[in-house]
Amino acid sequence: MITIIDYKAGNLTSVQLAFESIGQKVKITDRPEDILRAERIVFPGVGAAKQAMDSLKELKIIEPIKKVIADGVPFLGICIGMQVLFEFSEEDGGTECMGILQGKVKKFQSPDKSCKIPQIGWNTVKFQTLHPIFEGIEDQSEFYFVHSYYPACNNESDTLGKTEYADAQFSSFAGNKFLAAVQFHPERSGRIGLKLLENFCNWDKGC
Repeated sequence: MITIIDYKAGNLTSVQLAFESIGQKVKITDRPEDILRAERIVFPGVGAAKQAMDSLKELKIIEPIKKVIADGVPFLGICIGMQVLFEFSEEDGGTECMGILQGKVKKFQSPDKSCKIPQIGWNTVKFQTLHPIFEGIEDQSEFYFVHSYYPACNNESDTLGKTEYADAQFSSFAGNKFLAAVQFHPERSGRIGLKLLENFCNWDKGC
Protein backbone atom coordinates (compact mmCIF):
# COMPACT_ATOMS: atom_id res chain seq x y z
CA MET A 1 0.00 0.00 0.00
CA ILE A 2 1.33 3.42 -1.01
CA THR A 3 0.28 6.29 1.28
CA ILE A 4 0.17 9.68 -0.50
CA ILE A 5 0.22 12.77 1.71
CA ASP A 6 -2.61 15.19 0.97
CA TYR A 7 -1.48 18.65 2.03
CA LYS A 8 -4.39 20.35 0.22
CA ALA A 9 -2.37 21.26 -2.86
CA GLY A 10 -0.49 19.46 -5.59
CA ASN A 11 -1.13 17.00 -8.33
CA LEU A 12 -2.26 14.02 -6.26
CA THR A 13 -4.44 12.37 -8.91
CA SER A 14 -1.66 11.96 -11.47
CA VAL A 15 0.60 10.41 -8.83
CA GLN A 16 -2.20 8.08 -7.72
CA LEU A 17 -2.90 6.99 -11.31
CA ALA A 18 0.81 6.40 -11.97
CA PHE A 19 1.09 4.02 -9.01
CA GLU A 20 -2.17 2.29 -9.89
CA SER A 21 -0.92 1.77 -13.45
CA ILE A 22 1.94 -0.36 -12.05
CA GLY A 23 -0.45 -2.41 -9.92
CA GLN A 24 -0.13 -0.62 -6.57
CA LYS A 25 -2.89 0.14 -4.09
CA VAL A 26 -2.97 3.77 -3.00
CA LYS A 27 -4.32 5.61 0.04
CA ILE A 28 -4.51 9.44 0.00
CA THR A 29 -4.61 10.97 3.46
CA ASP A 30 -4.01 14.08 5.55
CA ARG A 31 -4.35 12.21 8.87
CA PRO A 32 -1.30 11.98 11.17
CA GLU A 33 -2.30 8.50 12.34
CA ASP A 34 -2.41 7.19 8.76
CA ILE A 35 1.08 8.52 8.09
CA LEU A 36 2.43 6.91 11.25
CA ARG A 37 0.99 3.52 10.19
CA ALA A 38 2.08 3.74 6.54
CA GLU A 39 4.26 1.13 4.85
CA ARG A 40 5.53 3.48 2.12
CA ILE A 41 4.94 7.20 1.85
CA VAL A 42 4.93 9.62 -1.09
CA PHE A 43 4.85 13.40 -0.63
CA PRO A 44 4.12 14.80 -4.11
CA GLY A 45 3.42 18.33 -5.06
CA VAL A 46 3.31 21.50 -7.00
CA GLY A 47 2.95 24.93 -5.48
CA ALA A 48 4.86 27.22 -3.14
CA ALA A 49 6.97 26.46 -0.08
CA LYS A 50 5.14 28.71 2.38
CA GLN A 51 1.72 27.44 1.37
CA ALA A 52 2.92 23.86 1.74
CA MET A 53 4.52 24.47 5.15
CA ASP A 54 1.47 26.36 6.43
CA SER A 55 -0.75 23.47 5.39
CA LEU A 56 1.53 20.87 6.98
CA LYS A 57 1.49 22.81 10.25
CA GLU A 58 -2.29 23.22 10.21
CA LEU A 59 -2.76 19.50 9.55
CA LYS A 60 -0.24 18.64 12.29
CA ILE A 61 1.67 16.23 10.10
CA ILE A 62 5.23 17.62 10.28
CA GLU A 63 6.20 15.55 13.32
CA PRO A 64 4.65 12.34 11.89
CA ILE A 65 6.65 12.87 8.69
CA LYS A 66 9.86 13.33 10.67
CA LYS A 67 9.14 10.24 12.76
CA VAL A 68 8.47 7.86 9.87
CA ILE A 69 11.61 9.03 8.08
CA ALA A 70 13.65 8.55 11.26
CA ASP A 71 12.08 5.10 11.69
CA GLY A 72 13.16 4.02 8.19
CA VAL A 73 9.80 3.93 6.43
CA PRO A 74 10.53 4.27 2.66
CA PHE A 75 9.67 7.87 1.78
CA LEU A 76 9.60 9.63 -1.61
CA GLY A 77 9.34 13.41 -1.91
CA ILE A 78 8.46 14.88 -5.31
CA CYS A 79 9.05 18.52 -6.41
CA ILE A 80 7.72 20.74 -3.59
CA GLY A 81 7.56 17.54 -1.55
CA MET A 82 11.35 17.47 -1.94
CA GLN A 83 11.97 21.17 -1.33
CA VAL A 84 10.20 21.39 2.04
CA LEU A 85 12.43 18.59 3.37
CA PHE A 86 15.30 21.10 3.44
CA GLU A 87 16.01 23.68 6.13
CA PHE A 88 15.05 26.82 4.24
CA SER A 89 13.61 28.01 0.93
CA GLU A 90 14.16 31.41 -0.68
CA GLU A 91 10.60 31.25 -2.01
CA ASP A 92 7.92 33.63 -0.69
CA GLY A 93 10.51 35.96 0.81
CA GLY A 94 12.09 33.13 2.76
CA THR A 95 10.40 30.09 4.29
CA GLU A 96 11.57 27.91 7.15
CA CYS A 97 11.07 24.28 6.15
CA MET A 98 11.28 20.92 7.92
CA GLY A 99 15.07 20.58 8.15
CA ILE A 100 15.18 16.86 7.46
CA LEU A 101 17.85 17.41 4.80
CA GLN A 102 20.61 19.94 5.43
CA GLY A 103 20.73 22.75 2.88
CA LYS A 104 18.42 25.25 1.27
CA VAL A 105 16.31 25.83 -1.81
CA LYS A 106 17.48 28.66 -4.07
CA LYS A 107 15.89 30.63 -6.90
CA PHE A 108 17.25 30.15 -10.41
CA GLN A 109 19.23 33.21 -11.54
CA SER A 110 20.74 33.52 -15.01
CA PRO A 111 22.27 36.48 -16.89
CA ASP A 112 21.20 34.76 -20.11
CA LYS A 113 17.85 36.35 -20.98
CA SER A 114 17.07 33.49 -23.34
CA CYS A 115 17.10 31.06 -20.40
CA LYS A 116 13.50 30.48 -19.40
CA ILE A 117 12.59 30.39 -15.73
CA PRO A 118 10.80 28.31 -14.54
CA GLN A 119 12.45 25.29 -16.08
CA ILE A 120 9.63 23.44 -17.82
CA GLY A 121 10.41 20.29 -19.73
CA TRP A 122 12.85 17.42 -19.99
CA ASN A 123 16.34 17.40 -18.55
CA THR A 124 18.94 14.79 -17.65
CA VAL A 125 19.87 13.43 -14.22
CA LYS A 126 23.49 12.39 -13.70
CA PHE A 127 23.74 9.73 -11.02
CA GLN A 128 26.19 10.34 -8.18
CA THR A 129 25.74 6.86 -6.72
CA LEU A 130 24.20 3.53 -7.71
CA HIS A 131 20.92 3.86 -5.83
CA PRO A 132 18.14 1.21 -5.82
CA ILE A 133 15.63 3.84 -7.01
CA PHE A 134 17.54 3.99 -10.32
CA GLU A 135 17.87 0.25 -10.89
CA GLY A 136 17.37 -0.51 -14.58
CA ILE A 137 17.49 3.20 -15.52
CA GLU A 138 20.42 4.50 -17.55
CA ASP A 139 22.63 7.27 -16.18
CA GLN A 140 21.71 10.71 -17.60
CA SER A 141 18.19 9.61 -18.49
CA GLU A 142 15.71 12.44 -19.00
CA PHE A 143 12.91 13.29 -16.57
CA TYR A 144 10.24 16.00 -16.63
CA PHE A 145 10.83 19.16 -14.56
CA VAL A 146 8.64 22.15 -13.64
CA HIS A 147 10.27 24.52 -11.10
CA SER A 148 11.72 27.97 -10.45
CA TYR A 149 13.67 26.99 -7.32
CA TYR A 150 16.25 24.27 -6.87
CA PRO A 151 17.67 22.31 -3.92
CA ALA A 152 21.26 22.73 -2.74
CA CYS A 153 22.49 20.10 -0.28
CA ASN A 154 25.02 21.05 2.41
CA ASN A 155 26.26 17.46 2.60
CA GLU A 156 27.57 16.23 -0.72
CA SER A 157 26.77 12.67 0.34
CA ASP A 158 23.05 13.56 0.34
CA THR A 159 23.20 14.40 -3.38
CA LEU A 160 22.37 11.22 -5.26
CA GLY A 161 21.73 12.81 -8.68
CA LYS A 162 22.58 16.14 -10.32
CA THR A 163 21.05 18.26 -13.08
CA GLU A 164 22.24 21.47 -14.77
CA TYR A 165 20.01 24.42 -15.63
CA ALA A 166 20.27 28.23 -15.66
CA ASP A 167 23.96 28.28 -14.70
CA ALA A 168 23.28 26.03 -11.71
CA GLN A 169 24.20 22.44 -11.02
CA PHE A 170 21.71 21.28 -8.44
CA SER A 171 20.60 18.23 -6.47
CA SER A 172 17.78 16.82 -8.57
CA PHE A 173 17.81 13.63 -6.49
CA ALA A 174 18.74 13.66 -2.80
CA GLY A 175 18.32 11.42 0.20
CA ASN A 176 19.77 9.04 2.73
CA LYS A 177 18.87 5.61 4.11
CA PHE A 178 15.15 5.22 3.29
CA LEU A 179 14.52 8.85 2.26
CA ALA A 180 14.48 9.69 -1.46
CA ALA A 181 13.57 13.08 -2.86
CA VAL A 182 13.41 14.14 -6.51
CA GLN A 183 12.94 17.58 -8.03
CA PHE A 184 11.47 16.17 -11.23
CA HIS A 185 8.04 14.56 -11.67
CA PRO A 186 8.36 10.79 -12.20
CA GLU A 187 4.58 10.55 -12.69
CA ARG A 188 4.96 12.78 -15.76
CA SER A 189 8.17 11.21 -17.05
CA GLY A 190 6.75 8.36 -19.10
CA ARG A 191 8.15 4.84 -19.01
CA ILE A 192 11.31 5.82 -17.12
CA GLY A 193 9.30 7.65 -14.47
CA LEU A 194 7.08 4.62 -13.95
CA LYS A 195 10.20 2.46 -13.62
CA LEU A 196 11.46 4.75 -10.86
CA LEU A 197 8.12 4.49 -9.03
CA GLU A 198 8.22 0.71 -9.40
CA ASN A 199 11.73 0.69 -7.94
CA PHE A 200 10.48 2.75 -5.00
CA CYS A 201 7.81 0.15 -4.33
CA ASN A 202 10.48 -2.57 -4.18
CA TRP A 203 13.06 -0.52 -2.25
CA ASP A 204 13.99 -2.22 1.03
CA LYS A 205 17.78 -2.13 1.25
CA GLY A 206 18.62 1.49 2.05
CA CYS A 207 21.18 3.34 -0.04
